[in-house]
Amino acid sequence: MWSWFLSFRFSLARVPAVSALILTNRQAMENGDAKQTSPTRLNTFTLLSALLASATSVLLGYDIGVMSGAAFLIRENLKISAVQEEVLVGTLNVFSLIGSLASGKTSDYIGRRYTIVLASFTFLVGAILMGLGPSFAFILCGRMVAGIGVGYALMIAPLYTAELSPEMTRGFLTSLPEVFITLGILLGYIVNYFLSSLPEHISWRLMLGLAALPAIAIALSVMAMPESPRWLVMKGRIPHAKRVLLRISTTPEEAELKLHQITKAAEPGPENWRGQGVWKDLLLRPTRPIRRMLVTAIGINFFMQASGNDAVIYYCPEVFKAAGIHSKKQLFGVNVIMGIAKSSFVLLSAFYLDKFGRRPLLLLGTAGMAVSLSALGLGSTILQHSSSKPLWAVVVSIVAVCADVSFFSIGLGPITWVYSSEIFPSRLRAQGSSLAISVNRLVSGVVSMTFLSISGKITFGGMFFVLAGIMVLATGFFYVFMPETKGKTLEEMETLFEDTNTDSNKVKETEMDSA
Repeated sequence: MWSWFLSFRFSLARVPAVSALILTNRQAMENGDAKQTSPTRLNTFTLLSALLASATSVLLGYDIGVMSGAAFLIRENLKISAVQEEVLVGTLNVFSLIGSLASGKTSDYIGRRYTIVLASFTFLVGAILMGLGPSFAFILCGRMVAGIGVGYALMIAPLYTAELSPEMTRGFLTSLPEVFITLGILLGYIVNYFLSSLPEHISWRLMLGLAALPAIAIALSVMAMPESPRWLVMKGRIPHAKRVLLRISTTPEEAELKLHQITKAAEPGPENWRGQGVWKDLLLRPTRPIRRMLVTAIGINFFMQASGNDAVIYYCPEVFKAAGIHSKKQLFGVNVIMGIAKSSFVLLSAFYLDKFGRRPLLLLGTAGMAVSLSALGLGSTILQHSSSKPLWAVVVSIVAVCADVSFFSIGLGPITWVYSSEIFPSRLRAQGSSLAISVNRLVSGVVSMTFLSISGKITFGGMFFVLAGIMVLATGFFYVFMPETKGKTLEEMETLFEDTNTDSNKVKETEMDSA
């Protein structure tokens, strides 16, 4: 595992977003009169900590990938209905809502690092229960427990990484959770492919139970990571925060400058601060920038799952079985091809996210998904109404599925985690992110648990056309509501989300009064 991290780190030397020295100008004095230019680059310890934290997301990815094959085998082995299969698949997403909602308060209470440990341990228990499950009800209980762990992991990994990262490489580092989700999906597909030849009652249990191994490795490795300096400042532990900043910065001067910015923005509280009053500031009396942040964060998380990406991955074997592919090896082989395409494009997006920015890649991704889903709907419709199952329609459907997950990996996949974790102020970040990601989990559960039923009513082709329409709406939403956050510090976000029209009107009124 460590050798993989080291080889990955050295491969970054060729990536524009990570390799170059980055010059940043930030205020050095509280009165704003003096400015200091300091050389900043990606610190090796910061990269390693981001990789370890993001590795928790491999748990969700593995479950998504492996469950697409395991659910298919469980249905045949235990003779469950299509509705029970939907419940089994969607339960993890629904219960991850609990973990997402609780993760904000938990991470404010015990810290970011120990929340990652808690996420890994909870998923470990769920994986063991699923692997040993003798019945549908037992497996369902395991997925409930694992879902809570997934909810914790999805919120805390990008948030912790964002709070550790330099602003000019934050997009790359904070998109690493999606990279690990994608690698986990690919790993799940590969496990499906190689275990599918075993007897049914053994194969799916091994597929689900093997998830315990990465959970153990992650829980142990996280103990070597530092605590978030921004959380330490909010707890009033300034000396401890300074020690962490010295480790994740390239120079002592840079560490001092960051500490000054964080303490000025975060307003350090007492050591017994546990996130009190945050929900009131978020929901009951939010300022204009906070309201815009919340709408944007909830919107991007809603559209991420309303795109149907998880459902397409979960039920891909069912879709291609309806298209005339019946061999298990062939069905799982299509999944592997899709996983390779998804992994390739999420890495491409992560490497260039800090160069091109969030908005361009997000708009490209959602527009591309709209086209791909339309093509998939067309191919599925032709296959369903044709007795001969023309080969060209099968090829179009396979290419469209690969294109859909690839465009998702360019835009919505990584950028949702980046945006949700970077836009809120320090005091509101954990619980604001947890609220947005709870919407993500809720929509994911609803889509996963209704995909087959709705498709049975309107056909797979009709379902894909509906998802294409949703992506058209998403493109419009992002164009209107989302400002670019590339290169901004976390402490500058509140200014970025100010209502510019209101601000310009105030300036005009001031000029008129002075005249």
